Amino acid sequence: MKKMNRKQFLLTSSIGLAAGASLTSGCISVDEKKEVEAFDPNKKFKWNMVTTWPPNFPIIGEGCNLFAEWVEQMSGGRLQIRVYGGGELIPPLETFDAVSSGTAQLGHGAAYYWAGKIPAAQFFASVPFGMNDQQVTSWILNGGGIELWQELYKPFHLVPFLAGNTRAQMGGWFNREINTVDDLKGLKMRIPGLGGRVFERAGGSAILSAGSEIYTNLERGVIDATEWLGPFHDYKMGFHKIAKYYYSPGWHEAGTALELMVNQQSLNSLPQDLRIILETAAARLNQYIPAEMEVKNAEFLKIMKEEQVDIRSFPDEVLAFLEEKTQEIISEMIAEDPKSAKVYASFKAFKETNKPWSELTERKFYNVIS
Repeated sequence: MKKMNRKQFLLTSSIGLAAGASLTSGCISVDEKKEVEAFDPNKKFKWNMVTTWPPNFPIIGEGCNLFAEWVEQMSGGRLQIRVYGGGELIPPLETFDAVSSGTAQLGHGAAYYWAGKIPAAQFFASVPFGMNDQQVTSWILNGGGIELWQELYKPFHLVPFLAGNTRAQMGGWFNREINTVDDLKGLKMRIPGLGGRVFERAGGSAILSAGSEIYTNLERGVIDATEWLGPFHDYKMGFHKIAKYYYSPGWHEAGTALELMVNQQSLNSLPQDLRIILETAAARLNQYIPAEMEVKNAEFLKIMKEEQVDIRSFPDEVLAFLEEKTQEIISEMIAEDPKSAKVYASFKAFKETNKPWSELTERKFYNVIS
């Protein structure tokens, strides 16, 4: 038997693991009408990846850079990816269109940014008072979500992959105390997705802007409040210097899924092993981001407390009101949009099935842990 060197062994092992991983994460969608190209081990592919995040954005943008490194390493240099942060090649919120048109082969962002094009896409990012990180991940990968997501993106020539999660977020930064429902009225807040629609229904104004614009908008009074991520990113962004109150919980984003979008035609051009490597790297990124979020948020929450940042909790009355408005918004969505109705039916069924289990285990654990 011919012996393998270490590099060959690692590459073969990675591909083998990838094949196994693809069985649980939803196999890559390939156009059945297209003939698979003959395998050429010397052919190299050079792709561009655009993101909604600022260049080298901590954890998430850095994770995209790692993703590109992993792909190149596993492919032995046959697939090379150049990562562009938001604004470097295209504006951040044009990522979807750029990958759909083939201007870039890959994109990374969050599905609720495309609510104007595909309302149902929001269910694959975050639903207010919805599910946490592990529940959303389980629904998408093994509970029927990935098939619906692929179906939703297919008309746009895109193949979506789960590629990260921000985990539980904070409720945001405010320059006004939130003691009652009335305190939400008239507030201009940077908040995307379904959370933004709920906030508007509560009497505020929801504004969607890229991360690079938030600090300046808050400092100049263009917005009165903003949500972003958690203690680590929020501290690095400097929000504690220009906002008085930091509220919890992140009712609008209990576990926000992040996505990798791949142009369908570009994906079809790859040989099978490179497609599997791409999927495997996305699965690794899906683990890396939430794990790093958990580490850094705990560390920077401690720093914030030491620096006496005014951290508060939304009153129960306010949370109950926002949850009521959430159900109103979703009811309207599924009545108006058959695709939203189809996706939400799957989302809701999984949540209801999972609820007794999580209440029996995790809820009881958190209630008694010291």
